[in-house]
Amino acid sequence: MLAIPRGPQRIVCLTEEATEWLYLLGEEGRIAGISGYTVRPRRARQEKPKVSAFLSAKIDKILELRPDCVFGFSDLQADIAAELVRKGVQVTIFNQRSVEEIFAMLYQVAAMVGRAGDGLELLEGMRARLLEIEAAGRALPRRPRVFFEEWDQPHISAIRWVSQLVGIAGGDDVFPELAVQPMGKDRIIADGAEIVRRNPDIVIGSWCGKKFRAEAVAARPGWQAVNAVQGGQLFEIKSADILQPGPAALTDGVEQLHRIILDWSAAHG
Repeated sequence: MLAIPRGPQRIVCLTEEATEWLYLLGEEGRIAGISGYTVRPRRARQEKPKVSAFLSAKIDKILELRPDCVFGFSDLQADIAAELVRKGVQVTIFNQRSVEEIFAMLYQVAAMVGRAGDGLELLEGMRARLLEIEAAGRALPRRPRVFFEEWDQPHISAIRWVSQLVGIAGGDDVFPELAVQPMGKDRIIADGAEIVRRNPDIVIGSWCGKKFRAEAVAARPGWQAVNAVQGGQLFEIKSADILQPGPAALTDGVEQLHRIILDWSAAHG
């Protein structure tokens, strides 16, 4: 009788979200290697060999691990994926850019490791909490205008899932037209004065690999007139909590957004 395969037994994760999700599913034993940027869960850094950055990977080290599958994210890892495929490795690249696409990616990974039912249960819990947050956001007497900055030089505004989570949390992204652009280069705000003109009530920075400096933001030319600066509404959310399109963004990331917005609403309602 033909045995039904149980999915890949040795997985290399080139980005954090797949690693975090496999740990949440209790399938961390399948993980053979991880990204050096992984911080969620923290113990993964002690337990798993680091084999990649984001734009580069140690191909020889990955091959030594003999993975059944490599999980990656986006066109930015296409070259890594192509090199591994040429070496005979199975590679699955996800390209999730929206909240719904994150849910779909997580379900696919759960199904691939034979944990579709457990994955669905976890995802339904996340979705239920998002609906609660969204309902609380709709009930606010006034929605704040939010500028989410992924990078400061040049200014890069929020990617689609972050913009959507801002909306779920009760705010309005001040650059919604840029959020639909999947590439960071297409979300560059060339004229910083345009941010001032849109006058956000809250500014949230998440500079990947660099600490957000509220005092530097407040000191930008012309920004003294911005509501967020006048009200001291300049905050940081760590990139690991919001800029990884996986469990972190759907849980800790949106919760932080929601708390910031609720606090603003309590002061400005």
